Amino acid sequence: MGVYAITERDHMEIQRRRNDFLALVMYLTERKLFFSANHVFSGLTGRRKVEDFHWFESYVPAFETRNGQMWPQANESAARLAARLGKIAIAGSDSHTIAGVGHTYTEVPGARTVDEFFAGLRRGCGRIHGAHGGYGKLTADVLSIVRSLFKNKPWTLALSPFALLVPAFTAGHWLNEIRSCRRWSFEIERSDKRKRMLWDLDSNFEANWAS
Repeated sequence: MGVYAITERDHMEIQRRRNDFLALVMYLTERKLFFSANHVFSGLTGRRKVEDFHWFESYVPAFETRNGQMWPQANESAARLAARLGKIAIAGSDSHTIAGVGHTYTEVPGARTVDEFFAGLRRGCGRIHGAHGGYGKLTADVLSIVRSLFKNKPWTLALSPFALLVPAFTAGHWLNEIRSCRRWSFEIERSDKRKRMLWDLDSNFEANWAS
C-alpha cells in the first residue's frame, strides 16, 4: 500500500499498524490520508489470496494502475479492475534509479499545491501518463544499481562476476510477474462481481461493529 502526504508522526503510527490491515485502514481514514493499493497484480509483494482483493474492494480508495517498472498487461489488468470497482487510478515511476524518475506519473490539471493535488485526486480528476515497465528496462536499472554499488563501495568489486547473472535474475522475476498477473487476472475477472464487505470475510465483525 502507498500512503501519501504524511507527517513523521503518521509514518510512525503506520509502521505500528502495518501488520493489522483493519487498524491501519481505520487510522488512515481517521486522519483523512490518501492511500492506494499498489502492485495489484504483482507477485513481488508476496502471496495473494482472493480475500485480499475483497479487502481492496471494500476499503482502499485508489489503485495503482500504471507502474513504470511493471508488465504492461499487469497495469492494464489493474486499470480494468479499478474502473469496474470505481476506484481512483494513480500512476508512478517506481524507479530506483535517477534515469527513470518521473517517466510515469499522475497529473491533476490545474492543481497548484499539494492540497489541491490530492483534492483533485479524490474528485477523480487525476490523469495517468507515462511508460510501462519492461524486461530490458528492469535489467538496465538493476545493472545501474550494481554499477553504483561498485563505484561507492570498491570492496564489492570482488563480487563483480556475479553481475553476469543479473539478466537471468531479472528474467526469472519477469516470468514470475507474468504468471502472477495471468493467474489473478483470470481469477478476479471470472469471480463474483457482488460487492464484498469485511463481514463477508469475518462473521464476527458485524456483531462487533454493532456493539
